[in-house]
Amino acid sequence: MNTEKDFSPLTPNIVRALNDKLYEKRKVAALEIEKLVREFVAQNNSAQIRHVIQILATEFALSQHPHSRKGGLIGLAACSIALGKDSGLYLKELIDPVLTCFNDSDSRLRYYACEALYNIVKVARGAVLPHFNVLFDGLSKLAADPDPNVKSGSELLDRLLKDIVTESNKFDLVAFVPLLRERIYSNNQYARQFIISWIHVLESVPDINLLDYLPEILDGLFQILGDSSKEIRRICEVVLGEFLKEIKKNPSSVKFAEMANILVIHCQVSDESKSTYDLIQLTSMTWMREFIQLAGRVVLPYSSGILTAVLPCLSYDDRKKSTKEAASACNHSLMKLVTPEDDVDDEESQTKSSPQSDGSPSKKESDLNDSLNESQESVGFSNISFFTPASSDRPAVTLDLDGIVQVLDRHLHDSSTGMMTRIAVLKWLYHLYIKTPRKMFKHTDSLFPMLLKTLSDESDEVILKDLEVLAEIASSPAGQTDASGSCNNSDSKTELHIPGGVRDGQPVVVGCKVTDLSPSTPSMNSYFYKFMINLLKRFSLERKLLEMRGAFIIRQLCLLLHAENIFHSMADILLKEEDLKFASTMVQTLNTILLTSAELFQLRNQLKDLRTQESCALFCCLYRSWCHNPVATVSLCFLTQNYRHAYDLIQKFGDLEVTVDFLMEVDKLVQLIESPIFTYLRLQLLDVEHNPYLIKALYGLLMLLPQSQAFQLLSHRLSCVPNPELMRTVEDPKAPVKDKRLAQPHIDYSELLQHFDRVQSKHLEVRHQRAGRSEHPDRKL
Repeated sequence: MNTEKDFSPLTPNIVRALNDKLYEKRKVAALEIEKLVREFVAQNNSAQIRHVIQILATEFALSQHPHSRKGGLIGLAACSIALGKDSGLYLKELIDPVLTCFNDSDSRLRYYACEALYNIVKVARGAVLPHFNVLFDGLSKLAADPDPNVKSGSELLDRLLKDIVTESNKFDLVAFVPLLRERIYSNNQYARQFIISWIHVLESVPDINLLDYLPEILDGLFQILGDSSKEIRRICEVVLGEFLKEIKKNPSSVKFAEMANILVIHCQVSDESKSTYDLIQLTSMTWMREFIQLAGRVVLPYSSGILTAVLPCLSYDDRKKSTKEAASACNHSLMKLVTPEDDVDDEESQTKSSPQSDGSPSKKESDLNDSLNESQESVGFSNISFFTPASSDRPAVTLDLDGIVQVLDRHLHDSSTGMMTRIAVLKWLYHLYIKTPRKMFKHTDSLFPMLLKTLSDESDEVILKDLEVLAEIASSPAGQTDASGSCNNSDSKTELHIPGGVRDGQPVVVGCKVTDLSPSTPSMNSYFYKFMINLLKRFSLERKLLEMRGAFIIRQLCLLLHAENIFHSMADILLKEEDLKFASTMVQTLNTILLTSAELFQLRNQLKDLRTQESCALFCCLYRSWCHNPVATVSLCFLTQNYRHAYDLIQKFGDLEVTVDFLMEVDKLVQLIESPIFTYLRLQLLDVEHNPYLIKALYGLLMLLPQSQAFQLLSHRLSCVPNPELMRTVEDPKAPVKDKRLAQPHIDYSELLQHFDRVQSKHLEVRHQRAGRSEHPDRKL
């Protein structure tokens, strides 16, 4: 530095001392500068004060010589001390050159700059707040300084500045938030610790309402929560916890909508290799749970995004039990927000009230709400899904039904979706069909194929929930045809023709629309018949499904819908089935269910007593399809106490191709006769006089069987029949009819026998054709 240059009012001795390499000499010069500035203050000579500060800044603090810069820094600090409370008038001139030195390559000089700024701020106190942003920016850089001395000095300055902010009520939060939003995304650990510590301080100041600006920094806070430093994560957890407490205290002032997307993003962060991601996901899921509970229906427009985040978490194992429980709570709370008023169109909502105007929910809705209450008690960044509010520009809250259905459908199609997630998806679909049936039926055609495919799921619980959804679709009044006979699908005009018997010499055919299968059964909508057709088609294509789950699925459907409807429709469809082998197998399955399942108790009782035209029509409908399987047909006659007809059928078995499979079915029938289902039949053996054809039919089965265990079983049973002399084979043509089923006016048994012959002829023809194409035809006995 040119020592001959005029630096007045600084004396040459002061200038030389400021440029000296020794700290003690620079300190002496600083004391001289302090004395000089005090004199100017006493004289109120602000021009000279500014001139001294300018010289110290430009000629020393910003000099190219390191010792001069050090002298300039200590000189500026001395000026501030001399100015005292008046330093606020010169803060910009004092602070700017010091902050410039924060970027110096010399760590010692950065330390002196930190020391100088500490003295300036200590003197000015609250007067520095208008310059807070530049101070904060400088400090955020020093917080990450590699030199420990510089870092230590910056920490002292940081604490001082925090004390000033805490004491003052003039902090400009609006001006500070943009800088905070920018700095919060730093990846440096020390910078993050500096940022989170400041947020903690500001959040604790009563006069500073940082909650209003939380949407701007929440994403950054979750980024910091994933830091590798345990201490930083701990502080960040504390800060987020304090914010959440504040949100619970003042939910009316919280901007839930602006933060919903942020939570959705971080709820989907998942990486098995990084435990910090688990913490982010758990915390964000906890926040999401509170948001749903506090905001209520306000979050409905964002429900599709919330479900995108929540559903995968439901399949977590015990390693993420807390996250799974929080996700489950979110799911149930969100589901409860959907009400029947969401089923009203936008135009109608302006003129009509909620469908349940009296405030009392329907039985299904009440049951559903109870189940939700009971249940409640009981992804990396590349996979993140974003969502957009469905009605952000509308004052009324609108359910994003299309978005929800899209999310649910996507999870159903994804083969990697966990079991609990699939169950939750199906629960959602069922809930939506209960609460918003009109709108949901617009999506039924697109959902229907996947719902049918889900019947092949490995989990019984998934299949049960899937059947509940399909049953609701098939029975919901929203799927009924309107007055003109039209509906939203192509099957709306399908007629279900159910064969009856013969009356007055003419065949009786019970023809009815699928919405009214029988006067004794509840009405079904147009999707019911479509469901039955597709279910049987699936059984036909997936024989393993029929073998492993067929009986289970049909029994559950009989509980969810009406057993008579199920058997009526399936029998009618099988009557037209071209694959005769499948038809026979399916009839065998249905017959086993009919005879053995507790769910079919009422239907069995209805068939036992054919006193009404409806029950006769049901018998005839089943009979015509049961003809695909001769043994099943005989068992149906036993069930309905048509013993003479059963005997007539067994007489025709001599013309059939008796295979091993056929004899195995006869064997099973004998076992069934010994079961509780046929207790009434065995008791009727005591009344030989009125049941001769029952005994003849059983003897006919006995003659069909080879010498086997079933033969011995049936033979022993027949040996217990009392007074065998009554079993005469020659019947007196003038004797009155004893079999009480012979006088049934609604059934023409001769026509049914002819139908049996026709069906068996088709089966025989198909078997012969198959045998001609195969090297190993079925073995005859």
